[in-house]
Amino acid sequence: MKKSKKTLMICVCIAAALCVAAGIILFSVLRSHPSVWLAQGDDAVTEMDFEAELNGLSMMENTWETALPQTALYDLVRSHFDSPLPEGKTEKKAIVIGYDGCRVDAFRLLGTAKRSAVNMLLDNGGHAVFSYAGGVNYPAESTQKTSTAPGWCSMLTGVLADVHGVTANDTPKGVEPKSLLLSLVEEGKADSSAIYVSWAKHFSTKNGTYRAEKEYAEANGIPAVYLRAKNDRGTRQNILDDLAKADCSDFIFSTHEYTDHAGHGSGFSLQNIRYVSGFRDADATGADIIEAIENRPTYGSEDWLILITTDHGGIDKNHGGPSFEERITFIVSNREIPLGANE
Repeated sequence: MKKSKKTLMICVCIAAALCVAAGIILFSVLRSHPSVWLAQGDDAVTEMDFEAELNGLSMMENTWETALPQTALYDLVRSHFDSPLPEGKTEKKAIVIGYDGCRVDAFRLLGTAKRSAVNMLLDNGGHAVFSYAGGVNYPAESTQKTSTAPGWCSMLTGVLADVHGVTANDTPKGVEPKSLLLSLVEEGKADSSAIYVSWAKHFSTKNGTYRAEKEYAEANGIPAVYLRAKNDRGTRQNILDDLAKADCSDFIFSTHEYTDHAGHGSGFSLQNIRYVSGFRDADATGADIIEAIENRPTYGSEDWLILITTDHGGIDKNHGGPSFEERITFIVSNREIPLGANE
């Protein structure tokens, strides 16, 4: 009888331990698979005219007609590192959290968000503005493809495709003009930089956009990390690993493919629950990143610029063209965004 009780107690203890372990694993899975943040009603978003959708985004501080060019992001980062440190701060830091292929009308979903990086910034004094891809604002004839490589490269170099040379996704950029990943470090504005992505064509293919920059950094001992993960979960982890370091990278650039993959797979539209889920995934991942920044032991002495943006929108299952839906984008910041930038 005693042996049976002892066996029963052992079984109970084992079961309890397994429950705790399962809970830990489940929590980890939920955090790394943020699609659990889908909100009630996401599968029944009201269809509206695209312009009406944009006009209804009350959190935006400008109109789509006065949207800023993508290159304004470059100026925001530059201005941050060029400005003097505020009193009590000892180090400049900046991060760009990119939601690849995220249409700006996805901001209609923010009101019901369970977990949102955009809301985190806006609820704490941040700012959101319309920006545009395509070289010039809609409805003027576009001068640049609304494709991934040209868009991100314009933001990182501050110039358009006719200068940086990246006119399509398979067109590599030379070392010049240097992106912020190199220029900030070489000029002594930042001690280190890093780019975290999963899309191979950034620098992991023969014609990758920043392949020449990566090789230049390696050959010259420049502390710039170019790291590709297998998927968005891997990108998230690479960023969190960097932010967990006492001396994390001073400038971090990242892209997350949730919305772009969903758009190409089944449609760039709020009527597509997979696309809505992609936005929820991206925005919850961004929240994880912001929390990691704010939880740094040295956060109080660091002067952080946090930016959330996208390279292009989309229509049907594609992008790259001149449509309204492909060209109007956004920039969200924890700091003020000068509306006269690059005008």
